[in-house]
Amino acid sequence: MIRARRSIEEFSISFLDVICCGFGAVILLLMISQNQLPTIITQTTNNDKLSIETRKSELESVVKTLQVKRKEIDTAKGELSNRTLELAEIQEKLNSVRARYESLLDVSEQIENQNMELAEAKQSLTKEMERLLGANFRRRTDLVGGITVDSEYIIFVIDTSGSMQAVAWPTVIQKVSETLSIYPSVKGIQVLNDMGDYMFSSYKGTWMQDSPATRTSIISTLSAWSPFSNSSPVEGIREAIYTYYDPNKNISIYVFGDDYTGNSIEEVVDAVDQINVADESGNRRVRIHAVGFPVYIDRPNQRVYRFASLMRELAYRNNGTFVALSQL
Repeated sequence: MIRARRSIEEFSISFLDVICCGFGAVILLLMISQNQLPTIITQTTNNDKLSIETRKSELESVVKTLQVKRKEIDTAKGELSNRTLELAEIQEKLNSVRARYESLLDVSEQIENQNMELAEAKQSLTKEMERLLGANFRRRTDLVGGITVDSEYIIFVIDTSGSMQAVAWPTVIQKVSETLSIYPSVKGIQVLNDMGDYMFSSYKGTWMQDSPATRTSIISTLSAWSPFSNSSPVEGIREAIYTYYDPNKNISIYVFGDDYTGNSIEEVVDAVDQINVADESGNRRVRIHAVGFPVYIDRPNQRVYRFASLMRELAYRNNGTFVALSQL
């Protein structure tokens, strides 16, 4: 009986040892697994957060880019709208200019036809006058027939272009001398070319005192005077009026030329009207007379007709006279 008890106790102790070791191993495994799991979860969570932040940043960048592009599109639409309006205005102005140009062409053609008719009539009249008065008859006031001689100051604006120098210059000198002769005495004289250049630069902006010596000097200098010219009297007329206009002086401008190379006759006439203002009676302080020289009488062109039209209109509006010479 005693041996049987011992055998049972030894078996129980060994079994308990095995069981304890097993439980210990299980507990150890659980502890190890519990320590590693939070680390893995934490790493995964951190990676997800980083990925979300990255995507969020990329999304915000895309949104900002879209906003910028939308603003650029809106700006472009506004500019396009403005350009469309400007284009419409330009088109309207272009249509107006085109219509005006076509109208001017019609007027120019009418003027040309009228000038040709006048030339033919003048030629016939000249022949009839020669028949009645004789071939050797010359009127003393041929240059300034009908010109009112009441000015105290006179300004010559002379076209010094190549055509005038080559063909009409002796007649120009003669007509300047004749013009001076109809003014026995004046308070001041000035001589410019069609570009506004002064014959005597030392007197620029002032008047030359009238005297026999001054008149002689003008005629002698004129024979060799040839400054650059663009065959347009506009610059000289403007210089004369802008510089010498004085409401207290009676001034006459004499324009000598053969053609006009400028663009707009109306702009010149309007500009002169603004500075040479008429008084209550419609009289203007500066008279503008003009003499046309028949340099191109054998080959008339548009520039000749334009010069005649411009000078006729300026003379008419500014109490002057336009004289077209029939021969040199």
